[in-house]
This record gives sequence, structure tokens and C-alpha cells, in this order.
Amino acid sequence: MTSVQVRDCNAGDGAAWDAYVAAHVRASFFHQFGWREVFERALRHRCHYLLAERDGAVCGVLPLVHVKSLLFGSSLSSLAFCSEAGPLADDEQTLIALEAAALERARALGVGSLEYRLREASGRERPTKHLYHTFSKTILASEEANMQAIRSKQRNIIRKGIKNGLEFRATSLERFYPVYAESVRNLGTPVFPRALFEAIHAAFPDSTEFVEANLEGVAVSGAMNFYHRDSVCPYYWGGTHAARDLKGNDFLAWSILCRAAERGCTLFDFGRSKQGTGAWQWKENLGFEGAPLFYEYELVRDREVPEKNPLNPKYRLFVEGWKHLPLPVSNALGPWLARSLG
Repeated sequence: MTSVQVRDCNAGDGAAWDAYVAAHVRASFFHQFGWREVFERALRHRCHYLLAERDGAVCGVLPLVHVKSLLFGSSLSSLAFCSEAGPLADDEQTLIALEAAALERARALGVGSLEYRLREASGRERPTKHLYHTFSKTILASEEANMQAIRSKQRNIIRKGIKNGLEFRATSLERFYPVYAESVRNLGTPVFPRALFEAIHAAFPDSTEFVEANLEGVAVSGAMNFYHRDSVCPYYWGGTHAARDLKGNDFLAWSILCRAAERGCTLFDFGRSKQGTGAWQWKENLGFEGAPLFYEYELVRDREVPEKNPLNPKYRLFVEGWKHLPLPVSNALGPWLARSLG
């Protein structure tokens, strides 16, 4: 078999990269080349997109983003800020070549760790974090069948949202962002910069959209949907305090499912949630099935797997304090912190 050559992908390789991703059965929405510009333009992180070739033809890809922070250290990840996007390869020889090039790059950059976010375990002997599950469900042929696939208690909550007069519609970033910013502040988490959502929508204008649930024109819940192949994924999600009493989040999830069915989608990908959280339980109540994600690490300078997440006990006081910040303050400070979390 001819040897594999791995090199850095340049701007002119974008079409070849995306053609390979589109044809690969394990490719996710996050493997697309447009994310490189998103990370570099909106979050100012340097990307290292590795392209494997054999006899001049693409045989594998590995997207990497270098997140460098004074507060949280330095890491190289496939793929930071995304639920999963590990290496794609035609065969084991290509996979080994890509991973060897990634580790060489990680050492050259002097990062703490090299992270692979995978939907399936690699089988390599590497430290692995089992923090997240990803949730999905089949979108059935009829609205009634989809409703019956939801637990009875949750069906009643959705119907209450309908009775409360909530309306669903496609919306704009201008209306989505304040709802999202309030929601993550209430969870004790810094908000991503508005520029991130602008960049994602600019990179994928035909496969992203903003939607909302509103009452009398006032948005109470909102989401940014990603469409990929036959699936819909409301990857970014937010709800105001009012959404809880109005059942806005349940109503919005149901409305997104119905909208996706009309578009011909057959899978609702509800993204990742941390084990033991309310979001985890809520998704199960809506009839979604969880499957583990495997976050595997090559430790370069770090001695142990990094734990940059709100469930880490050492961040407890920060999380609780952040929940009580005035929105103008959290919206001003949040983007600076969030871009370093990955």
C-alpha cells in the first residue's frame, strides 16, 4: 500500500476537505471546513487542520483547534467547542498517520493535552473522560406518533405550553442572543460572544437557523438549529425565567421536532448533556435516548485529564456567584471567559 502523507490544510483545500467529509459515513456537522474560519475569526484561536493524502487523493482529515488561555492553560482539541469531531480516515494506516502528526504538533506547541472528542471509543489505551452523553431520537412519520413517543407527563407539559398561547417561529440572532445570554447566566456559565453565532451562520447559511417560542411577541425560549444530512440539532439553546412557568422549553423542543419533520428530517439530535444534570433528565423525559461520548487524551505536559467544566468542585463558588451577576455585567465579561473554555 502506498504511504500516507499528512500536511497542513490551506484555504484552497476547503472544497476537497468538504467533499471527503460529505462522503464519509462517520462525519458530523462539526467536521466541515467552515468551522476553521469560525474559530479563527470569532474566537481568535489558531487552527491546525491536518489533511492526509495517498497518491494525491484525500484519504483522511483531522480538524484541530489550539485553545490557549492564561486561566485554563493550553490544549489542542478535535474539536473544541463541539460535542464531537474526531479524525476521519479511510483505513488504519491513515488514522495512525493523522494521530502521529497531531501528537507531533501538540508537542511542538507545548500544550497540556491533545484531546479527541469521539462518538465511539478508539480502542487506544488513552485516558478517557466519560462526562457527556449525546441524545437523539427517531422522528416518526406522524405528529401523533411523535407525541406518543414522549413520556405522558412531558406530553402534558407540552400541551400546557400550547394552551398558554405560545407561538413558534423562525427568528433572528438579534432576538435569540438576549434569551441565550440570560439562560447561560442563570446556569452560572459565561456567554459566548455574539460574533460566534454570526460566524457560524455566515459559514453555514443554508444549514443553520434561529427559532423561538414567544408569547405575544416576546421571546421566552430560543435555539440555533444545525441541519446535517437527515438530522436536526438545536445545538445552542436558551430560555428565560418566564419559560419555566410558560413551559416554553418543552414547547420549543416539540415545535423544532415538527418543523424538522416537515423538512424531511428523520433524526432529532439533541446534542450533549453532562451526567446527572437537569438537562440530561429532561431529554430522557422527552423520549431521547442517551449514548456515551468518549473524550480521549494524550497527555503532553499535563499530568492528569483537564476538568474545565462547571461540575468541577473547584469552580463551584464561581458558578454560584456568576448566577447572580447583573446581565449587563455577565454579557460584558462572559465572552472573554467563554472563548477560553472550549
